Amino acid sequence: MIKKVFGAALAGAALLIPAVSVTATANPGPSGIPASGIPSAESPARSKAASQDAKWQRVGDGITAGISGLAAAGRHGAAVDTLAVRDNKKPGENRLVAVRYSPDAKPRVHEVTWRGEQPVDLEAIDAVPGHDGSYVAVSSSGTAYHIQREIRGEGAEGDTVRVLRATRLPGVAADDNYEGFALIAVQGTIAAVWADRGQDDRPGKLTAAEWNPTTHTFGKRDSKEFRVPYPTKDVRHISDVKVSGSGALTVSSASDPGDDGPYDSALYDAGRVLVGRHGDVRLSLSAAPHRLATFPGHKIEAVLCLPRSREGILGTDDENDGGSLTSTAFCRP
Repeated sequence: MIKKVFGAALAGAALLIPAVSVTATANPGPSGIPASGIPSAESPARSKAASQDAKWQRVGDGITAGISGLAAAGRHGAAVDTLAVRDNKKPGENRLVAVRYSPDAKPRVHEVTWRGEQPVDLEAIDAVPGHDGSYVAVSSSGTAYHIQREIRGEGAEGDTVRVLRATRLPGVAADDNYEGFALIAVQGTIAAVWADRGQDDRPGKLTAAEWNPTTHTFGKRDSKEFRVPYPTKDVRHISDVKVSGSGALTVSSASDPGDDGPYDSALYDAGRVLVGRHGDVRLSLSAAPHRLATFPGHKIEAVLCLPRSREGILGTDDENDGGSLTSTAFCRP
């Protein structure tokens, strides 16, 4: 059966953020990345990726303040409102944080209260297309929490989420460690993509399937292994994954030698998500993923592509050095 690539944009208004400059790319467009958003076959970026001199903004200090997943929540003027998860594990430690981000202003941060029993080790989050204030947050063990955000005032006491349903991701294995999750809607189908990170010689694994937000059921799964050539030591092949409106898959990878680093990260064009005529979802991965940029000194664990835009936001979990955000043009709408 002939498949077709996603042609619908993500729900929500276009959110534009000025890009930070990227160096060492061939034929750059105005944002520093080639006009196509992907290096051409002749581009040196296939063998030598861009090195990112990003303007990082700190959003928290210490090991409980990292950002492990990021979702768009709207906009406020030129700024972008985001909802982020933290991979904290102990009772009383914050699980969710709201961040109003602008490249030219100090981020505004407040904690969000998780009502009920707190999850352990949240590693990813994305907004549910077409469902205002609805998100899915995923733990490292493979539990997906469909949550609804309710804002009734300022700060954590007035900004809460409640769990609509907690569901185990299908196909979870004992040694899996999930760090990425993404949702996209096209022609009545919501597709979910989730990622086991892998470790060193063990490749990561991407899985895609249709997801029904009403019944919380998944359709037929398509899974593929994913391995990156860089970083080369203490490698997590996938530290997050997001899907643009065109179905393009962006994957972050990271080197994590421990709570004090030193860290290193990279962004990859990993391939595409495809949808068939009857709503079946599958993955088409690049045999040799294109490295879009490197980010020395940080462990990127959160990737966000803004609707109908090439601009994206990256978040870090730098363990003892806290969490930070930056923006740059890496998405392919």
